[in-house]
Formats: sequence, C-alpha cells, structure tokens
Amino acid sequence: MKYEKSCGAVVFRQNEGQVEYLLIRHVNGGHWAFPKGHVEKGETEAQTALREIREETGLSVTLRADFRETVSYMPGPGITKEVVYFLALTEERSVSRQREEVSDCRWLPGRQALELVTYDNDRRILQAAVRCLEG
Repeated sequence: MKYEKSCGAVVFRQNEGQVEYLLIRHVNGGHWAFPKGHVEKGETEAQTALREIREETGLSVTLRADFRETVSYMPGPGITKEVVYFLALTEERSVSRQREEVSDCRWLPGRQALELVTYDNDRRILQAAVRCLEG
C-alpha cells in the first residue's frame, strides 16, 4: 500500500462584513476545491499548506491555530491519501492563479461555496470551516 500526504487550507477573507471562501478549480480533474499539495521532505504540515497556497494563488495567508481537519481516500488502487486542511485568513484581494494547476478561482459566501465544491469530503471540510467562523 502506497501512502501519500498533502496539506492545504480553506482560505477566507472578510468582504464588507461577510466571510468569503476561495475555491479553485484544479486543472487535473476539473474539480472545485481548495489549494493543497504534497508534503515535501523536511516540511511541516503548516509549511506545506503555506507554500501550496502561495504557489497556486499567490496569496499570503495566516493559518488559524484552532482548525485542523483531515480527509482520507483512495485515489487509485493500492494508494491511500491523507489531506490535512487548515483555515487561512488573507487580507489580500487579488488572486494570481498558477495556470498549470488552477484553471479558475472564485470568492464565494459559504452557501454558494458549499454548492460549488465538487466532492463530499471537501464539502465536509468547508462545512467545518463555516461552523468555526460563522457559528
């Protein structure tokens, strides 16, 4: 059994008193989800998440210490993948997407973001983030 680990975050911002969440459309698969990527040798989970967010969106973020959720699934035969998600605040407005990996991105309020997210596992992560931020 092969094991893979990735880290990423649900990125959010405040916009005119409303919380908005960043969803990205991944080139590989075309699904709507969050910035994430493989842990590189010597990196902590948080370092991986920060690097991947910066690479895929160009955003600087601050990770919240009170949120850490995981998803496990099998992307192929004999492969188990774990993805660790954080909650990340940005003050920046402009996303500079990494065109090789991100085909589109959108800032959306919670309800609309939940409708757009492709996979149930990611929807569960977003629901946890919304509960954490909005009660």
